[in-house]
Amino acid sequence: MIKRKRFGQHFLNSNSIAKSIVSEAKITKNDVVFELGTGLGILTPLLCEKANKVISVDVDKQLIENAKSLFSNIDNLVLKSGDGFKTKDSFSIFVSNLPYSKSKKAIEWLAESSFSHGVIMVQKEFAEKLLAKSSKKRKAISVIADHAFEIKILSNVGKNNFSPVPKVDSVILEIIKKNLMNKDLIHTINKIFSYRRKTVRNILKQLNKESVIDKRVDDLSGDEIINLANQILEK
Repeated sequence: MIKRKRFGQHFLNSNSIAKSIVSEAKITKNDVVFELGTGLGILTPLLCEKANKVISVDVDKQLIENAKSLFSNIDNLVLKSGDGFKTKDSFSIFVSNLPYSKSKKAIEWLAESSFSHGVIMVQKEFAEKLLAKSSKKRKAISVIADHAFEIKILSNVGKNNFSPVPKVDSVILEIIKKNLMNKDLIHTINKIFSYRRKTVRNILKQLNKESVIDKRVDDLSGDEIINLANQILEK
């Protein structure tokens, strides 16, 4: 078994779960699928069967070379080595088993990307952050995800379905694009959460703006935080 500890990879080894992910992605022959993390290629050929085109990217050059050898007979597959977050490719559906270390970055990147929907597998703890409703448990990424997507839990996946076995279980999520966000808005939401103990009035005072609102960040709804971020961004 190939192990890529340096990239924090845990490879899905269940064919039935792979088939379920592809089925849940609701791919048609009109779709271009972007797969972040080719891995050992358990999803790749299944995606190609359904899609018009599949673009599969992995940071690990060796895994891409292996995939090129394995899938040389698949005409609608484009394999790329490198940072998937720097891609300029257009796609309609996103599919990925996200490494935990890249999950936050992936959600922020997807919030900036124009696409229809996706199916992602994330570690359970991260899924709980994305879906957090309690203001005390909510993070900046919770607000970003809630604004950018409709998110639904599809199923839980035990850690024994991966090699090497991770320390925690995973969750398969459906994400449907709701709002397109830009980098400045995402950056500002993260900045607001770095001041979460302060009142809105004090946050804005530090940014040379005025407000009479004495609520703290934890007392604001997600929409109010988005509005506050937009207010900060106004010239």
